[in-house]
Amino acid sequence: MKAMALLAEEKLLCPRAFKTKDTKGRQVYDEPCPVRTEFQRDRDRITHSKAFRRLMHKMQVFIDPRDDHYRTRLTHTLEVVQIARTMARALALNEDLTEAAALGHDLGHTPFGHSGERALDAIMDGGFRHYEQSIRVVDVLERNGNGLNLTYEVRDGILKHSGSNKAETLEGQLVKFADRIAYINHDIDDACRAGIMTVDDIPTHLSDILGTTHSNRITAMVSAVIAGGTDGDIQMAEPFGSAMLELRQFMFDKVYTSEKAKSEDGKVALLIEYLFEYYKKNPASLPAENRRMIDRDGEDRCICDHIAGMTDRYAISTFEEIYVPRVWSL
Repeated sequence: MKAMALLAEEKLLCPRAFKTKDTKGRQVYDEPCPVRTEFQRDRDRITHSKAFRRLMHKMQVFIDPRDDHYRTRLTHTLEVVQIARTMARALALNEDLTEAAALGHDLGHTPFGHSGERALDAIMDGGFRHYEQSIRVVDVLERNGNGLNLTYEVRDGILKHSGSNKAETLEGQLVKFADRIAYINHDIDDACRAGIMTVDDIPTHLSDILGTTHSNRITAMVSAVIAGGTDGDIQMAEPFGSAMLELRQFMFDKVYTSEKAKSEDGKVALLIEYLFEYYKKNPASLPAENRRMIDRDGEDRCICDHIAGMTDRYAISTFEEIYVPRVWSL
């Protein structure tokens, strides 16, 4: 079956696609799987990891929402995967590589979304960036400190999915676009549900280009990436690329920095600061897998690893257990 999969890559993928046979490999040699290609193995390793499961209890934009229909970091990841695979298939690129990088892109995200990320960034010497933490998760933290030992290309796609970074493979570049397409559109949906905005608030000239519905906007953006990605690096064809960036800025102005979305930021910062201070004074309270790494990586890094890996509800319950008095009763 593996031989058939590799043969299918040669027949079905375009010349620009990254082929499994060309991988730079893993940091530590692994015996090949008789059934799966290397990127399929990476996909499975990520899906079965503890960090991936924890994403279901990490918020996307809204902290601890009571409505079950708001996106979590896990549902966001699944939407990114779906969009990335659609574009990879249309461009005849390597879907397995694209899928693996998309599945792992947010494994290092903190509790409380970007509020938690900003809090750890303010504490840590040298700062904190979730995409770098995602690499630390797959390289070091999973499997009791042994890491997942992923291929170079999947790790590159995970690390370079954010900001001005550009992945070395076209498949990794697709993940960055899929991430933006996913969060812009599902955050519009969630913000409307939260009463922060309505779709009518979106500037008319952007709706004229991208469409007026969730489905139409995603279709327009995905189609523009497919149209713009047929030659050279992956890009979004105009005028859709400029419209997407303008819509993204609109979301920052209207939603991400809104009073409702940021109302708990101060509390998040204090919670994470207090947890960090507690573990700094009581390193023996860290989980055993984090304590084992202190001599090698330093106490602050291991405290950061533990806090970054927390789910929203676990961070809250840990804070309450440490700092909130319990009512005494017989």
